[in-house]
Amino acid sequence: MSVRESNTVEIDARGLDHRVLNERVRAALEKDVPEIVLRNVCGQRYIGAGLTNDAAITIHGVPGNDLACFMTGPRVSVHGNAQDGAGNTMSAGSIAVHGHAGDVLAYSMRGGRVLVRDRAGYRAGIHMKAYGDLSPVVVVGGTVRDYAGEYMAGGTLVVLGIGRSRDEPLAGDFLGTGMHGGDIYLRGSVFDWQLGREVGRVPIDDAAWEWLMALNREFARVFGIADLRFDREEFTHLKPVSHRPYGRIYVH
Repeated sequence: MSVRESNTVEIDARGLDHRVLNERVRAALEKDVPEIVLRNVCGQRYIGAGLTNDAAITIHGVPGNDLACFMTGPRVSVHGNAQDGAGNTMSAGSIAVHGHAGDVLAYSMRGGRVLVRDRAGYRAGIHMKAYGDLSPVVVVGGTVRDYAGEYMAGGTLVVLGIGRSRDEPLAGDFLGTGMHGGDIYLRGSVFDWQLGREVGRVPIDDAAWEWLMALNREFARVFGIADLRFDREEFTHLKPVSHRPYGRIYVH
């Protein structure tokens, strides 16, 4: 562990067990360090788990499963790919992945923002929810696989399809299955057979479009993308057709 003059702590994660690495991160944050830089990260799990500090954590390498799970507050930037479960049940703060993300991205996320420059795997945005002033946002720059937005109860999932080939699908099958809250915005078209029975297409009104474009400008700024301009007609907007899609199969 080393400390720069700017009070930034650098930790070399090479060969460290995930428990040791996370203990060192927490020890630095207990001293109110404003920024932590982790180098040579290779699969260590739970980085940022449960943290509430107002700090920046920069990761060089590939963090393991459940990055920033249950996190409230910090700003995490990953210069590499992220494995499964990034943003799991996160309540506040942000994650920016300068690469790809694995499966179950933002599982049960309750607030904050997750931005992924490239693709995400299966079940992105599963069971995202909103409560009070908390409303999570996930933006995937590339594509997503099957079951994106599954059981979504709130928040926003945006898929931009940047860099995909002409024959590459924007999203997989069963899109929005079980969805009963929130919004999905897709830059491109999807077939009806790809959609879960619980979602339908709706227009994008002026207020939603203005908010979406502000979000896309933020995405471009974070990842240094120039001239990210879209037309409203490019997007498909999906919303749930019912707030209680499986009500008939329950007694109460």
